[in-house]
Amino acid sequence: MPTKMLVGVTLLLGVTGNVVAETIIHAGRLINGHDGAVHETMSLVIADGRINAVRSGYIKATADDTLIDLQKFTVMPGWMDMHTHLMSQHHKKVYSDKFFMNQADYVLRSTVYARKTLLAGFTTVRDVGDNGVNSVSLRKAINEGWIVGPRIFTSGKSLATTGGHADPTNGLKGDFRTDAGPIDGVVNGPNDACKAVRQRYKDGADLIKLTATGGVLSLAGNGRNPQFTIEELQAVVRTAKDYDMTVAVHAHGAEGMKRAVLAGVDSIEHGTFMTDEVMQLMKERGTYLVPTISAGVWVAEKSQSEDYFPAIVRPKAATIGPVAKDNFRRAWAAGVKIAFGTDSGVSVHGENAREFELMVDGGMPAMKAIQSATLEAARLLKIDDRLGTLEATKIADVVAVKGDPIQDITATYDVVFVMKEGVVFRDESAAVSASARQ
Repeated sequence: MPTKMLVGVTLLLGVTGNVVAETIIHAGRLINGHDGAVHETMSLVIADGRINAVRSGYIKATADDTLIDLQKFTVMPGWMDMHTHLMSQHHKKVYSDKFFMNQADYVLRSTVYARKTLLAGFTTVRDVGDNGVNSVSLRKAINEGWIVGPRIFTSGKSLATTGGHADPTNGLKGDFRTDAGPIDGVVNGPNDACKAVRQRYKDGADLIKLTATGGVLSLAGNGRNPQFTIEELQAVVRTAKDYDMTVAVHAHGAEGMKRAVLAGVDSIEHGTFMTDEVMQLMKERGTYLVPTISAGVWVAEKSQSEDYFPAIVRPKAATIGPVAKDNFRRAWAAGVKIAFGTDSGVSVHGENAREFELMVDGGMPAMKAIQSATLEAARLLKIDDRLGTLEATKIADVVAVKGDPIQDITATYDVVFVMKEGVVFRDESAAVSASARQ
């Protein structure tokens, strides 16, 4: 991290929770997230962590106001990543970490990834699967102001069937290969499924994540086969609704996706080998796709390296990148609802904005890509009444970038300003403006 950023962030962390009575942001270009337009010469008025007003022109600040000058930048709602894994970042030793790392080790390491994610402009994330309740503890630490990170909605431990993609005993030998059950997130039959959901609620999870098909990085040969029966999926969805929890479903193969959509889940994660039939069902039922193209591209790039993947994983990884990009292109063209998600933790934390570029490369207009990480993500989370757009009464999550991302989506890589709930965590705007004048 550059020294100038460290200084700015350190100074601002001391005031977390002590939001100035009124803050005025002058935005040269403003994307509000809901009307699909770029508005020039705008002002945001913020107090007590919320937006009081969005007005045309530059409002004059009083002596008691805090003025933030972003006239040279594009301002938009804080971004939301609907598919992250903050407890780790992929490397070959990830498969053996569980033998050498305590739960506390995972949580402490995740604070580094949480900070990188927030400073990259992502003020809200879904953490969709850890190895216990690490993300629940991380969420608490962030909410209490002990550490810096995005707002977290977590599933806790993902649900799997025996031998399925999220079975924590996969690939183990001898006494380590236990018969895991619902407490560990492994279910077999509707009753187990109900108990596993209730256990996640007991653990403090916000949503349910399950693995309806095989996966790329698990130590198993098949990455596409269905791994839940329709009855098990229906039991998960029915029980989750009792606890007002949404259901996110990892799925690469078409049959697993079809069963999940018919069961009434809220989102399909990855959706790599999606068929026209599945797309039509998703459109009919309003099911979101969270495409995670960047993870597919990343694993394909690393697929031949023994430093990243064991032999059983490499053939699966090699096929995913091109298929992931093509699947996104087809889903977008077909009119499937799409929410932004990267699978960071497979790909690199803090580089989440790469997904924007890949989405635009897949045919999605830049404004729609930005809305997928703002308005649409908030709708998927069912929090669009308070986040996802820059409007009066909404929570003041704000990000600013150099350049115009509608003209060049890679401008999303150049984040200069991050505010979460009215508190500034990154502000390089003055330094960038001064450099531009020289």
